[in-house]
Amino acid sequence: MKRLLFTLFATLLFSQASWALSMNGAKAQGLIGERSNGYLGIVVNKPDPAIKVLVEDINRKRRSAYQGRAQKAGVNLKVIELRIGERLRSRASAGQFVQDAHGQWKRK
Repeated sequence: MKRLLFTLFATLLFSQASWALSMNGAKAQGLIGERSNGYLGIVVNKPDPAIKVLVEDINRKRRSAYQGRAQKAGVNLKVIELRIGERLRSRASAGQFVQDAHGQWKRK
């Protein structure tokens, strides 16, 4: 029983996938960043499949929220995406990646 608990604890403690499943954790690790269009982007070349799922899920939720805001404001979705993208990039913590106007990833 002790061995099982130790194995479970060690797996959870050292599992990179468990850390990567949160947006903030993935940002802190430099795996994902804020794109200029208001959505998350993957910074690394060969991301773990869990990162892809995380980014797709968050971006799907963001798009839904952006569409609601755009409809409420009576503006095009692109306007909301760009405004929020600018805000999210400016609020990114030091050391996190953000996409510049040319589409390049820069560490803030």
